[in-house]
Amino acid sequence: MDINATFAGQFLLVCGVIIGLVGYYLGRRKTQTPVLAGVLGFVLGLIPILGIIYLVVLMLKKDVIPNESSKH
Repeated sequence: MDINATFAGQFLLVCGVIIGLVGYYLGRRKTQTPVLAGVLGFVLGLIPILGIIYLVVLMLKKDVIPNESSKH
């Protein structure tokens, strides 16, 4: 079975987008900067094994407690 470069590129791009979105979703609860968590997830998602490791580390991180000033 041949895998051409177009298919491989599309697969890596889809992995990056999915891991980036999941990283953003987790980043909203786990970090102060969810956009940065999403971008980092996308970049690491281009190499799927690194993206999966990133998501596991993010899932194991404790939730951020919101401070009083962000509630207003």
